[in-house]
Amino acid sequence: MPADINPDLFTSIPDLLEKTATRFADRPAIHNLGHTISYAELERLTREFAAFLQGLPGMAQGDRVAIMAPNLLQYPVALFGILRAGMVVVNVNPLYTPREVAHQLQDAGAKAIVIVENFAAVLQRVLSNTPLKHVITTQVGDLLPWPRRSLINFVIKKVKKMVPAWRIDGAIGFRAALARGARSSFKPVQVKREDIAFLQYTGGTTGVSKGAMLTHRNILANVEQTGVWISASFQEGREIAIAPLPLYHIFCLTSTLSFMKWGSLIVLITNPRDLPALIKELGRWKFSVMTGVNTLFNGLLNAPGFDQLDFSTLKVVVGGGAAVQKTVAERWQQVTGRYITEAYGLTETSPGVCANPLATPWNGKIGLPIPSTEVSIRDEHFNELPVWHGEGDLEQHTGEICIRGPQVMKGYWNNPAETAKVMQDGWLKTGDVGHLDGEGYFAITDRKKDMILVSGFNVYPNEIESVIAMHPGVLECGAVGIPDEKTGEAVKVVVVRKDPSLTKDDILAHCKTQLTGYKMPRHIAFCDELPKTPIGKILRRDLRDMPKS
Repeated sequence: MPADINPDLFTSIPDLLEKTATRFADRPAIHNLGHTISYAELERLTREFAAFLQGLPGMAQGDRVAIMAPNLLQYPVALFGILRAGMVVVNVNPLYTPREVAHQLQDAGAKAIVIVENFAAVLQRVLSNTPLKHVITTQVGDLLPWPRRSLINFVIKKVKKMVPAWRIDGAIGFRAALARGARSSFKPVQVKREDIAFLQYTGGTTGVSKGAMLTHRNILANVEQTGVWISASFQEGREIAIAPLPLYHIFCLTSTLSFMKWGSLIVLITNPRDLPALIKELGRWKFSVMTGVNTLFNGLLNAPGFDQLDFSTLKVVVGGGAAVQKTVAERWQQVTGRYITEAYGLTETSPGVCANPLATPWNGKIGLPIPSTEVSIRDEHFNELPVWHGEGDLEQHTGEICIRGPQVMKGYWNNPAETAKVMQDGWLKTGDVGHLDGEGYFAITDRKKDMILVSGFNVYPNEIESVIAMHPGVLECGAVGIPDEKTGEAVKVVVVRKDPSLTKDDILAHCKTQLTGYKMPRHIAFCDELPKTPIGKILRRDLRDMPKS
């Protein structure tokens, strides 16, 4: 593994696309909903969309264009089209409420948006409160061949009634936009490495989300960093990568670009929560690469038919977004014969920072820094803390994880105050707590803001969740701190049962064998499903509001 990579192999993300499309022109590039487009088709469609954007009145290089859609063929076409026009992509979660949509579009100063019709009613409610000048709407099947296109769009709108009534005057359809672009002349623009490519908004699970300014160089550096880490056995133009996480999330976005650099076929999954459909799709491919999060892996392992799939071609499985639990990792290895490579990153780092070496059993660590990346553990005064060699008080070696490298963002968009809080001397202060061991591996304990303080002792939700998840009657769980008159805070856990007969006493008996007294849950609640973000992170703020025992 090289200690350093060259972050300047390409001048921009469009440069990466154009060179990849030339090398692998006839190879399949993207598959979704039963249809595949080649790299040559992807290049043509993105050029047409870029030309369309350049022809819109009032639009110029550097303007922000939002995308509000699930994983569809339209997503990469719009994304690369925006970047080829020299504009900035603003990824918007399509499940956002009107308030969240309005905030993000206002904050980004977005002039245009590409939106799937299913969510247009949400946009309509707040359109007058946004700076939008142009709305491009698309139906789910718009890039599928006829008659499949018409059939899918009819079923979604008329049979399943998944498109609430909406009206946005002046909106143009995606297919009409491409047709207009095809009749226009695309004018290549000079995009510099330090130009902003994405305003990637943080999840906003606490407070108001902020837009991380990710440059073309940030993303390209991380494509190279993560690419060399996972691609030892890759063959150009031969790999098939499953992408079940949403492209509007930075983990899926950058990993998809990494796979594309190899001329891989990317299989976009539109609805990963439909596990039977996902398993059916997996059965159609001799796939070699897959990304996911702990909740997705756990869901697949507990879904009928997954263990019957052919995993003989599977080379790499990368788990990120949240900690992969030991029970999930071990069972995954038993069922598939492959390890989950646990990685760590943040929106602000494009996102990759650390990863375990491939074919490494679960070790509870986030791994080693990827090439050209410095990671440091700092105390509250920003002093570097020493390595922990397994002796003495671990708390004395535990501090905030700080990052320096070419993938670290420029800062937060129009928010110098928040930028100053997290950037110091070129380092990004992550808000994550962890330590460095004698073998050079970093371990993350938890988020600083998620830490529970019980009678002055630090309790980390990840630890509680990992212990409870080991109980055979538990499907999944979440831990959070809630106010307590005696101890300041107390541990509350919310559990989804695998065994319907599981009781509070069963959980407490199990915890007593694994946890010291102050870490024991004082409140236990049961539910059918944990509240999560679209990529599977547990929404701890919602756990606090659930009824407690």
